[in-house]
Amino acid sequence: MYRLLTGASVFALACTAGSVATAQDASEPTASRLDEIIVTATKRPTGLQDTAVTVAAIGEQELDQLGVKNFTDYLIQLPGVTAGGAGPGQSTIYIRGLASTTPNLTTAGVAGLAPNVAFYLDEQPLAQPGRNLDVYAADLQRVEVLSGPQGTLFGASSQAGTVRLITNKPNLNGFDANLKASTSFTKGGEMSNSVEAMINVPVTDKLALRGVIYSDNQGGYIDNVAGTRDASESARFRSAGTTRDNGTVVSAGREGFQAGADLSGVTFIQANNSAIAEEDFNDTTYAGFRLSGLYEFDSDWSLSLTHAQQQLDSDGVFFADPELGEYEIERFSEDTIEDNFHNTSWTLEGRLGALDALYTGAYTERTTDQKVDYSDYLFVGQYLPYYICDGSVTYPGGAPSGTCQAPDLNVKSNTETKVQTHELRFNTPSDRRLRATFGGFFSDLELTELNDFIYPGSVNAIGFNGQSGFAPNYALTDTSVTGEVGSASPGYFSEAGPFPEGVVFRNDILRTDKQLGFFGETTFDFTDEFALTLGARYYDIEVDLEGSANSSFFNLGQTEDAQRAGTNISAQFAPNNTVGAPDKAATDGVIVKATATWQPTTDYLLYATYSEGFRPGLLNRPGGAAGPNGFTVPFALDTDDVQNYEFGWKTEFFDNSFRMNGSAFFVKVEDLQTTIFDPSISNLFFSDNAANAEIKGVEGDITWAPYSVEGLTIAGAFSFLDTEVTDVLTPTNDVLVGSDLAFAPGFQGNLRARYEWELSQEVAGSSLTAHIMPQIIFTDSAVSDIIEINKAKTHGYMLLGTTLGVTAENWSAELFATNLTNEYAELSNNFVFDRERVNPMRPRTFGIRLAYNY
Repeated sequence: MYRLLTGASVFALACTAGSVATAQDASEPTASRLDEIIVTATKRPTGLQDTAVTVAAIGEQELDQLGVKNFTDYLIQLPGVTAGGAGPGQSTIYIRGLASTTPNLTTAGVAGLAPNVAFYLDEQPLAQPGRNLDVYAADLQRVEVLSGPQGTLFGASSQAGTVRLITNKPNLNGFDANLKASTSFTKGGEMSNSVEAMINVPVTDKLALRGVIYSDNQGGYIDNVAGTRDASESARFRSAGTTRDNGTVVSAGREGFQAGADLSGVTFIQANNSAIAEEDFNDTTYAGFRLSGLYEFDSDWSLSLTHAQQQLDSDGVFFADPELGEYEIERFSEDTIEDNFHNTSWTLEGRLGALDALYTGAYTERTTDQKVDYSDYLFVGQYLPYYICDGSVTYPGGAPSGTCQAPDLNVKSNTETKVQTHELRFNTPSDRRLRATFGGFFSDLELTELNDFIYPGSVNAIGFNGQSGFAPNYALTDTSVTGEVGSASPGYFSEAGPFPEGVVFRNDILRTDKQLGFFGETTFDFTDEFALTLGARYYDIEVDLEGSANSSFFNLGQTEDAQRAGTNISAQFAPNNTVGAPDKAATDGVIVKATATWQPTTDYLLYATYSEGFRPGLLNRPGGAAGPNGFTVPFALDTDDVQNYEFGWKTEFFDNSFRMNGSAFFVKVEDLQTTIFDPSISNLFFSDNAANAEIKGVEGDITWAPYSVEGLTIAGAFSFLDTEVTDVLTPTNDVLVGSDLAFAPGFQGNLRARYEWELSQEVAGSSLTAHIMPQIIFTDSAVSDIIEINKAKTHGYMLLGTTLGVTAENWSAELFATNLTNEYAELSNNFVFDRERVNPMRPRTFGIRLAYNY
């Protein structure tokens, strides 16, 4: 109920703003109260209120006021934008509820869907399969969020929208420097500290350099509590007809082969995590720098060059088990991630006759080393006992007997991503009735991934022939050696020979995503009030996989010869030796956009848009597997396509003291990509164009700086969504018509007020300005997946925060508090392994921020 009341309060505030402003005396000053915001949503600088695109912008001053540092900080400020994932460097962005499934980071390279929200750092796209680059928000000019398909200008991954981080550029006008520092304390957690320094130096009248360096140590707040676990909880021993924790009935296709068996004669060795139990174990550190230079050749041509490096180190996990206490989880292996990137970008811009020309390019290398506790797989892995239990347990022949080893499973993952992008574009003069933006784009992404799934208990299990130890898995170079299941194959990295001890499954691949595009948008002003924009993009995209996914199966205690005889199950990519299998997932085509704009005055702009979006497909590991009703797992996914119908408005009232922008939209989604695990089809995860869907919504924002109260600014934003699966295309009971799309809350909103006033006293001859800024953030409930058996519900929440501070000419000091009521706010969750794992917001946190400007 409170969410509905709070949502209505946004509209009530808008109405109140109008009535108060109307009652003002006509003699009030008419100067604009709200600053003009410049955005580059159309790939040319335009005023926010003159741009016929649904774009939300958080400027540099607001970013500082809100204390935005990382992905989560600006995510919660943007209604309509959500995320799935598991913490720093491990999240995927969604806009307007266009989401289907929870990301699986341990197979992001092999089976990760291409992102459908583009993530840009200045002019370069950085979205990557499975996880976005978590760029620290240091020295940013603004964050722009473009909602709805933006593919004509921003490419394939702009299917649902685009998030852009715009950095501050070197300035030739003078020396500038600042220093920012903060420290904070979290209820039940550890202290956090951060420092950031920036310097801008005009070296000559043509050359300027700018640098920023930062370090942010974020204390943990999740406890790894002591506990035990054993293999008796395996899905192998679950009976058909029982239900998962989310209430979904377990079908016969998912039941264990020994459901309901008498296990009294089996010895279960417990996994015990007491040695690694730790309070507040999810510490995170961001550290990095960015150095940029600007050289102006003359009044027409300039070159900018930027190099950035960042190291993200994180321990533990950022989710909790609701069956335990708040902020508590049981993990049986250490969870760590080291996520490092370095990025070099360059932009050459100038004039060629009447054309503004720009060439921009970038090269990024990202390395992620991660260790993930995998013991939760026990709850869904019905074949797991084959690896860690004696053969007399898995095939007893009578009453099960023997020993099952401890299920302390883990995954070691190493990924390296290399991306280069190039774009050449031209703009005609912006003051002409006919103006255009056009150009070409090329990107080449290479993602190498080596994942080892390690079951330590496999070393001690006794096989069917009485031998101890799990026979090693082999990557073979002789692909003519076949077995009863499939042929083993070499990986992208692996040589012939056994995997390391305890490794029972390995992903070893090179994934390449190449994109070529030619784009253009043309606007014609029929009159001073009415304009029409037409845009199109031709695209040609190829997604390729090389290497293999190998697992050992049914090979407990077998001899090396028997193992090499082919009792491996594997999927090999390029060359693919399955008849009819393509070498790559390739697609090309054209998407279009049309926008009609009516601007009767400088204070009102109305627009109607039709736009299309898409994202590329990918190859399937189990491509060709036969399922029910004549269904066959596709070797390659098709693109999923979006058609967006939108009506938007940009308005300012009362001498520019009140701004209200918004849009209403209807989105039709065809061939929605999702990831499925349905044993009646395949015992490996596969991806498919599983469904069609529809999305309806309204979103908007307001800003009000009333003349009647000097120093007061009120701002808010909201999003209403109604999402629905309309057709199921894959013959599975895991996707249902009428179900909601994932990560799509019915309502989200925020509201804040900032009041500034002059203080009578001075400090060191400098006058002081004080401020206070309370804020409320609210969101409705949502689900984490469209797959019924993997679906969990996130509960709605309301967050309160505030800041109180003083500002002088060169310095500022501010007290801040977030999550004042200590709400257990569920940002997202995951139910893939039959146990709910909730990502909660950081508990109540108090701190101080200091800044000094030179």
